[in-house]
Amino acid sequence: MRCTGYCTAASFDIPKLFQSLSTHHSVQLFRDVVYVGITEDKIHVKDVFYFSYGVVVCWGMSEEEEQKALLSTQSFEKESGQKTLDEFTFVYGNSMKIEEDEIMLHNKNILTKLAISHGIAQSIKLITFEELIQKTIDLTRHIPAELARKGKIPLSRKEISKKMGELFMERNFINLHADILDTPEFFWDYPELEPFYRKSAHYLDVGKRVDILNKRLAIIHELLEILSAELNHQHSSRLEWTIIILIVIEVCLVILKDLFHMI
Repeated sequence: MRCTGYCTAASFDIPKLFQSLSTHHSVQLFRDVVYVGITEDKIHVKDVFYFSYGVVVCWGMSEEEEQKALLSTQSFEKESGQKTLDEFTFVYGNSMKIEEDEIMLHNKNILTKLAISHGIAQSIKLITFEELIQKTIDLTRHIPAELARKGKIPLSRKEISKKMGELFMERNFINLHADILDTPEFFWDYPELEPFYRKSAHYLDVGKRVDILNKRLAIIHELLEILSAELNHQHSSRLEWTIIILIVIEVCLVILKDLFHMI
């Protein structure tokens, strides 16, 4: 059976989404996660978890059903973006484990699925952060190279200010959402389920990827400092030239004054 995760937005308006879904489904709220259980012929067969940070995790649904589930979030998305998808399969067995993108569940408890879904949701959100940071690094890679080759950055003050603004916005966006990559507060209420979350997060290398993300954010921070220093240098140079020009003008005026007095 399919288990998929989608990231479609920066966040969802969870209270309004909960209210909307409750008009058509039986829903539950678990600390900023809306749960919808779907039954067929009075048998519980499918689960959907809507995470506040713009991620939807579906269990046991067809691709067409997943798209319908995503449509239900569109009116409640904040900063919608390109969909990010991660896919798994799942089966039921004697113990909980994940191997080669197959999740084995030891029971059908929705809380077990939610615990694992937290790890999947964090991993998918990380993908969007990783893509954003990599794109930013690729677009600005030439700046340190130009500085090393020419001794200066070939951008005007306005262009440097705009670039600093873009870098700051992207870094700030990730920093503001970085708390979602910590251990979810859900496990304060259900500590016995945390090992299942840990297994999924470990399998998906969430911890290592967060460390790499922080190192890339440090690169962005260093680039901001380089641009800031170049901006200050350009400003200082302009002031120096302004002072030099004023001095030259003053000297010329003094010389002209002396010449007129001699005449």
